[in-house]
Amino acid sequence: MNKLYRFIKDPDYRFLVLAAKGFYNHMSDREYLLKTYRIRMGKELHIDDPVTYNEKIQWLKLYDRKQIYTTMVDKYEVKQYVSKIIGEQHVIPTIGVWNRFDDINFDELPNQFVLKCTHDSGGIVICKDKKNFDIKEARNKINRSLKTNYYWYGREWPYKDVRPRIIAEKYMQNKETEDLKDFKVFTFNGKAKALFVATDRQSVNEETKFDFYDIHFNHLPLKNGHPNSERKIDKPVTFDEMIQLAEKLSAGIPHLRVDFYEVDGEVYFGELTFSHWSGFVPFNPEKWDYIFGSWITLPSKDEVSKHF
Repeated sequence: MNKLYRFIKDPDYRFLVLAAKGFYNHMSDREYLLKTYRIRMGKELHIDDPVTYNEKIQWLKLYDRKQIYTTMVDKYEVKQYVSKIIGEQHVIPTIGVWNRFDDINFDELPNQFVLKCTHDSGGIVICKDKKNFDIKEARNKINRSLKTNYYWYGREWPYKDVRPRIIAEKYMQNKETEDLKDFKVFTFNGKAKALFVATDRQSVNEETKFDFYDIHFNHLPLKNGHPNSERKIDKPVTFDEMIQLAEKLSAGIPHLRVDFYEVDGEVYFGELTFSHWSGFVPFNPEKWDYIFGSWITLPSKDEVSKHF
C-alpha cells in the first residue's frame, strides 16, 4: 500500500508515524503506552492487571523508576557501574568520549574502532578499516541519533535524562571468526532464566538471527523479532561465567536483560536493557509471552513509588 494513502486511510499507522515525529509527546506515558501497545500488538494492554511479559514490561516502564537506571542505560556511565560489580576486565576499553561528532580527531583513533551514542539504541557505527571509512555517512547517522531522545519512542523512562554523547570503543573481534555473537541473558530478581544469541548482526546480506536457550543452553522453540539461525550455535566456553555475572549485575531488579560478548575465551559486557523490544514485539508461539511473564514478580506500587 502506498505510504501516503495508508497515512490518510489508516489512523493507527498515522498515529505511529506522527508519534515518531514527536506529535504526541504531550500525551501521558500511560495513555501513550495503552494506544501504542494496542496498535503494535493487536490487542488491548491490561496495564492494571498485567500477566504476560510484554504487559509487565509496560507496567515496569510506568512504575519502576529508580534514578540508578539512568546510569545503567548510559553507555558511557554504565562502564564504571559495571566495573565496580564484576570487574574492569569485563568492560570493553573506551578510546574517547565527545559531545559533538566534529570534535572527534579521527587521526588519533586506531584503524579499527566502534562509535556509539550513549543515550539510545541503534546509534552505532563500526569502522573495520579507516581507509574505507565514510566519515560523512557516519556523521549523518550519529548526528541524527544525537538529536533524538530515545525515551519518546517507547516511554522507556531510564533513557529520558541520559546525556547525549559519543564514545569510541575498541573494536572487538574473535581471532578465528569475524562473527561476534551477542549473548543476551534475561534475569528476574537476580536470577537468570533464559537467553538468546544474536548472530549475523554485521552481515549486509543476512537478516539478524535470534535463537533462544534455557540456562542449560537447550534451544527453545520460539521466535521473537527475528528468525532462528539455520546454523548450529555452539555453547560458549564462558557460558557459566556469563550467567554468574548477569546475576550479579541484576540483583534486586525485577527484570533486566544483561548482554555479553565472548571474545577469544573472555567475557565482555555489552549493555543493560530494562525493556526488551520495548515490550512491543510478540512471541511466537504466544505461550512464551506468558511463560516469560510468569518469571517477573512485580513490586508493589508503594515500594516503587519511593524512588520517584
